[in-house]
Order: sequence, then structure tokens, then C-alpha cells
Amino acid sequence: HSVGAPSRLTFQDYPGNSGQSAAIYGKLAHMNAKKAGPKTAKNAKKKRCILILHGPNLNLLGQREPGIYGHETLTDINASLASQAKAASVELIAFQSNHEGDLVDRIQAARNEGVAFIVLNPGGYTHTSIALRDALAAVAIPFVEVHLSNIHAREPFRRHSYFSDIAAGVICGLGSHGYRLALDFALNRIR
Repeated sequence: HSVGAPSRLTFQDYPGNSGQSAAIYGKLAHMNAKKAGPKTAKNAKKKRCILILHGPNLNLLGQREPGIYGHETLTDINASLASQAKAASVELIAFQSNHEGDLVDRIQAARNEGVAFIVLNPGGYTHTSIALRDALAAVAIPFVEVHLSNIHAREPFRRHSYFSDIAAGVICGLGSHGYRLALDFALNRIR
């Protein structure tokens, strides 16, 4: 793997994901351990990790209401974030689901995986999901809430978030750039 080469893209399934795959960008810790032996294996386990969690309908980015959500696809956003994380030598796990229970399961799994920070776009669950809020509170992993659109300039029901008051920060209305700003904040917090 040469310097400047693109991040390796692999897929990780975990129990309860109902067929959804979590894309992991960068080298997996266990892959590093196999290649380099015990000394690296010990260091690989300490590698910092950030979870990017995308809620419902974000799989349709680039197609769904581009005037509101932009033209970039979720794959484009994840690739940009992967490059940013790789430059900081941080493992990035990106996961999207349209199912609330899968998102709750993913948040709970993050604690056991040593995830240090979460960047969360809860999508439509922003305004409805006490279950996601409770999962975030239970794992006590700091997170930034991200929204592509300015939820405060939209319909009244979109202006309430179940997450903002427990988030380390909230970024909304900056399009996909908001994800990059949130990741930059997360990278600085875990250093």
C-alpha cells in the first residue's frame, strides 16, 4: 500500500443489520495485525475510530430533492470523509440505514468497538426518535449532529431535534460541507 494510494474499501456486517453493510474506509485493524505481526497488532487496537451514521433516505442523496439536499451522493460524501480521516490516520466507519432499530444496534456496537466519536445525520428520525437519543445517551460517545439543509428554515415540524441538547455540536444548512466540518471537529476532539 503506497503513500497517496486511495483508501481500501471493505464491508463489515454485524449482527442485526438486516442486510445493510457498514462501509469501512481505511485499513482494518485486524488486516494490519495480520500483515505486520504482534507489535503492530497491539498498536492497531489503539487506532482511533470515528463512526459516521446516516439515517433514513440519505441513501437517495443526489436524486432526492437536490434543491434541498444537493447533488452529491452518499458515496461521494463518504469518499470525501474517508480521505479526510485517512490523512489524519483515523479509521472511519460509515453506516446508513432506513431502519431505526438498525441504527440503534449500530450505536450500541460502537461502544464495544472503541469508537471515539460519532458524526450523526439522523435524517427524519431527528424529529421522532427517542430510541436513537436513548442509545446515544447510553453509550456516552460524544457526537455532532449534522443536517444538510437548514432545519430551522423549513417546516415547523422539522425545527425540533431530539438530539441537539445532548450533542457536542450541531451543524445544519451547509450541505455536505457540514459533514466535513463535523469530522474536522471530531478529529480535533480525539487527538
